[in-house]
Amino acid sequence: MSLIDAKDLAKAFGAHDVLQGISLSVAHQARLALVGPNGVGKTTLLRILAGLDRADAGHVHRARHLSAGYLPQEMASVSMGRRELETALWDFALTAFADLRDAEARLSELETSMGDPQKAESAMARYGPLQESFEQEGGYTYRAETRRVLSGLGFSPSSFERSMGELSGGERTRAQLARLLLQDPDVLLLDEPTNHLDIQAIAWLESWLRDWPGAVVVVSHDRTFLDHAADYILEMTPTGIESYRGNYTAYVQQRSERLEYRMSVFERQQAEIERERAYIRKNIAGQNTRQAQGRRTRLERFIRDEAVERPGSRRTMRMDLGEAARSGDLVIETTDLQVGHADASGPLFTVPDLTLVRGECAAVIGPNGAGKTTLLKTLLGSIQPWSGQAKLGAGVKIGYFAQAHEDLDPSLTVLDSVLAAGKGLKLSEARDFLGGYLFSGDQVDELVGALSGGERGRLALALLALAGANILLLDEPTNHLDLPSQEVLQQALETFGGTILLVSHDRYLIRGLATQVWEVSPEENRLTVFKGGYDEYVEAAARESDAGRSPGPAASRRARSAEGREISQSDRRRLESLESDIESMESDLADLADAISGAGEDHERVTDLGRRYADLERELEAALAAWEELVRGQSGA
Repeated sequence: MSLIDAKDLAKAFGAHDVLQGISLSVAHQARLALVGPNGVGKTTLLRILAGLDRADAGHVHRARHLSAGYLPQEMASVSMGRRELETALWDFALTAFADLRDAEARLSELETSMGDPQKAESAMARYGPLQESFEQEGGYTYRAETRRVLSGLGFSPSSFERSMGELSGGERTRAQLARLLLQDPDVLLLDEPTNHLDIQAIAWLESWLRDWPGAVVVVSHDRTFLDHAADYILEMTPTGIESYRGNYTAYVQQRSERLEYRMSVFERQQAEIERERAYIRKNIAGQNTRQAQGRRTRLERFIRDEAVERPGSRRTMRMDLGEAARSGDLVIETTDLQVGHADASGPLFTVPDLTLVRGECAAVIGPNGAGKTTLLKTLLGSIQPWSGQAKLGAGVKIGYFAQAHEDLDPSLTVLDSVLAAGKGLKLSEARDFLGGYLFSGDQVDELVGALSGGERGRLALALLALAGANILLLDEPTNHLDLPSQEVLQQALETFGGTILLVSHDRYLIRGLATQVWEVSPEENRLTVFKGGYDEYVEAAARESDAGRSPGPAASRRARSAEGREISQSDRRRLESLESDIESMESDLADLADAISGAGEDHERVTDLGRRYADLERELEAALAAWEELVRGQSGA
């Protein structure tokens, strides 16, 4: 039996029908992805499946005692009480284990009672079964699992004690995702889970979902994530759902094949209809009048009841960046460049002397907050280098796409924005141009400040196309774009004749465009350049890992922190000592967990091992915090 069955769902908001004829089934261990243009109702459907909204028609059947975890797009839109806002991130994540923590407290009370001769026998009798259940449910490992999940989603140990109220909206969304993963529900309903994750955290989430035994229904515009995390694509349309077996890449291929087949069926049918009409025209007034009239009646009935409609070509964005005027061969050159803000105590990172030549695409990657946007603005000249210089080549004309779209004037209408950017455009030409970016009718008269994120992104791309640039500096250009618009943007960039500097977490886009990869590492305070495409970069990183230089995510971060940095000999020895201690404690914890599992009914031994496990876990947390503090201190040195 399925976990969730939905049949003929419909939902309207006022006069606007959001969902019609939606049916789907969520099986055990399913990996389903909901895709479709913005506004088609993906979030609404997810909320109905989660039980947060009700459909106007149809029904949803959920398996008995089903536990479902729902992640909204933005936790900033979810109200949190004062007490929850004051809760530390670590404690917020641990609420996933409320029952285990209650059992842990009861075990502690029983341990105290076991020292009282009058209560010892009764306490021992209750302690055994409770301890066995506690162990089986992960009581001795849940803190380590919490640390693993928070770290995997991009939280450093130093942030664990920050209150939820101190976190940004994106950080709260990540915190909620961590708690959902730790709760281990039967089905996860995730609305854009990668929105606030960097590439490393997205890859970690993909790995976690691959090994997780529950079911997943996800809405995402991250094409590579859908390639790795989905095995069934459900494309939502205004009239229902189309199912495609396989991941995103398989879906694109199947969708093209289906459209081609349906068009061939339609064209054959139209040819047959035209033959019938020709016969009717020829014979309606001749000797075969009655036969022609009968054929006309049958044809009219067929067209009304059975004929297939022309396969709908989806209304998608159209984008043309035009001919790029030739720049000089050397487009960007840096010398002794350090990137940082003037009011900071030190630079964010050092840039090796580099050159970007005409026709290349450099993809800038790195964790959130590493300074990638600051690098773009430094190269633009809107932020002064911390030291050194960045120089643009001859004949360079820049087109800049800002991540937050701060270059858009919120007081202008969509139409006025285009008229201001496209000097010489007539009113009718501007309206036609905006139609290519899915703005039509009264939409062109809306204020920019009232647009959605996706609409602002499309307008920013429209203005970029009017810039006549031969080098594009793009800061997260696919953010807020639906999948059809992302595909159009990528095609436009692939045919662009100029140079591209791209900041993005979109691996699909990077894979399709990049000729070199620039990685910003805040742990090393530097940017490194890899000459080659993204797949080559990933393969090189994997070879380095296989060779033992990067044994794992945590060890890799520790190794990079002390590599190539001018630190004191004593600090280096301290780092090496801490790393050795951490690895030893992690190994000892694994041994203790095995010993607890093998202790059976020996309650006294289990109690002793459990205390040792808890003490060692606290020591490990302290060592990790000390390591993090030392690395941070060196980063700011």
